[in-house]
Amino acid sequence: MPTLDFKSRVEAPARDVFDWHARPGAFERLVPPWMDVRLQRRDGIRNGQKAVMSVGLGPVRKRWVARHEGYEDGRQFRDVQEEGPFEAWAHTHRFEPLGAEGENGEAGAASVLHDHIAYEVPLGGLGRIVAGGTVRSQIEHQFAYRHRITRQDLALHQRYAESGRLTVAISGASGLVGRSLQALLTSGGHAVRPMVRHRDQARASDAAMYWNHREGAIDAEALEGVDAVVHLAGENIFAPRWSASKKERIYASRAQGTRLIADTLASLDDPPEVFVSASAIGYYGDRGAEKLTEESAPGDGGFLTAVCREWETATRPAAQAGIRTVNARFGIVLSPAGGALQLMRPAFLSGLGGTVGDKEQYLPWVALDDVLGALHRALMRSSLEGPINVTGPAPATMQDFTDTLARVMRRPSVFHVPKRVVSTAMGDAADEFLLTSARVLPRRLSDDGYDFLYPTLEGALRHQLGRTMAPLVGEARGLADATSADQAGARAEREGVHAHGGDGALRTHQHADKRRGARRGIRLFSK
Repeated sequence: MPTLDFKSRVEAPARDVFDWHARPGAFERLVPPWMDVRLQRRDGIRNGQKAVMSVGLGPVRKRWVARHEGYEDGRQFRDVQEEGPFEAWAHTHRFEPLGAEGENGEAGAASVLHDHIAYEVPLGGLGRIVAGGTVRSQIEHQFAYRHRITRQDLALHQRYAESGRLTVAISGASGLVGRSLQALLTSGGHAVRPMVRHRDQARASDAAMYWNHREGAIDAEALEGVDAVVHLAGENIFAPRWSASKKERIYASRAQGTRLIADTLASLDDPPEVFVSASAIGYYGDRGAEKLTEESAPGDGGFLTAVCREWETATRPAAQAGIRTVNARFGIVLSPAGGALQLMRPAFLSGLGGTVGDKEQYLPWVALDDVLGALHRALMRSSLEGPINVTGPAPATMQDFTDTLARVMRRPSVFHVPKRVVSTAMGDAADEFLLTSARVLPRRLSDDGYDFLYPTLEGALRHQLGRTMAPLVGEARGLADATSADQAGARAEREGVHAHGGDGALRTHQHADKRRGARRGIRLFSK
């Protein structure tokens, strides 16, 4: 049976890493965004408890049931497939202390995250010949992603450990950003209370609370005493064309919905400390190559500019009541699980990708991980207030964006759809958000000391699309090599470059792919 071992140094005690894996939200944080995996039930990680998932395999879905065993508190647990896509699967999670104990016997401040996988593909020898190499490569990329996320999230939670654990109400918790933020917070030990728009949902959950801007209804009593409110709900702007009713829903869901929440928070006897409300870079309108910061004036006219202005104005009752209020102006959030990248990915995979509209227009992208980091920082730091641009520090032109995406996906980018064609086909929807240029910079986040996890477009895309192996340590490397590989990988990701080196350092993606291909060939002939 094939086996794989992955090790990474984590700058956190083994106990903390174990506890993170045991909490709600950890599973969702560890599922790579390019995979279609839905958690249906998770009892826990103790012996006999189970996790039930639904896995998308092309056009079909497969049920995956994993039973937990081998539980050692603070050190280990194992999940074994009872039903699922593999012939056999056993995944042992190990959390190993690293370094000497402290004076009082406490564990060292660092640990080793060790994942051991034993698996068998279906159809025996034939399956190994046909799909063995591909499956192995997919697992390697998945666990590279998992180790990056584990290290990132633990570092984030440790940074604010002394701030205590919050109770956070989130509207739009079922959306791309909301789902990810909820998982980030709960895996860090915070409590999340989703704000839902159906009474049945609210009644079915002890944590959920009801609100509905169309009815002007909100459960004010349930908001009493929460530490923070994050308002992310809003009508999806992606549509082939905007009808009058669609534009009305876009406006009402933002301006009216935000006003309802802000008015309610201002009226509470025990209001939250902070109110973080979504906004968007549509606030700035179409500005060409002009560098835009939070101090820049709003755009001149335009539907989305007007919506964003009203959206932010609607938060004023909360601010006037003394609640620290943050308007998070989101750029183009990069994730294959939703948004623009999800829409673009199929075209590029099929070799039909290319530029749309003006090749020199600026796209203010931001990795989903940095959206979460910015929101978390807004919750935790009193220094952030008012508008903040939640965008990457290096906005790209349309040409640069598509060239980079094509390079990461190893596909051509030769097609171009002229601006007039897009505008004719999509009308206002294209003119308002698809064909506008906004060179937006995150000055306030940078001035506040926020350190972007993915400051370069290539690094962000490789991480989100599973096109990087950093940091990943295979079974043939020792812990010393693991540490140096991790450090090289971190530098490579942050700088948008690919470090060179032998087995003890992160390899170039090109060399890594050639070596994996060679290993697959050896396995095919040796089995």
